[in-house]
Amino acid sequence: MNWYIAKLVYQVIYGEGLCESQFTEQLRLVEATDDVHAFTKAQLMGHREENTFYQETKALVQWKFIDVCELIVLDALADGVELASQITEQVNTKVYIKSIQRKSSQLLAESCTKCFQQN
Repeated sequence: MNWYIAKLVYQVIYGEGLCESQFTEQLRLVEATDDVHAFTKAQLMGHREENTFYQETKALVQWKFIDVCELIVLDALADGVELASQITEQVNTKVYIKSIQRKSSQLLAESCTKCFQQN
């Protein structure tokens, strides 16, 4: 068996379809014997997890599965193995770096709080 990362894309539709421009891309871990089985398994997962529900404001929300757009085989599952990467270009480098550092600090604070609450 092999492990794969599959990128599933859902369209998020609000109300009666007036707002259809939001999408969510999800990276999922899939175990399968080969690429074809991994792809099929990821597609089934995507269809199975389509959802329609009402928000607290009574607005209809629909998660419509679009498809699997990436499939990456993982050579090994080990501590520190790279699962995925992305290169981006930013207009304001300093603002981008500060936002990453802010998110990192917030993540550390939340992790410490959770750890203290569990102990």
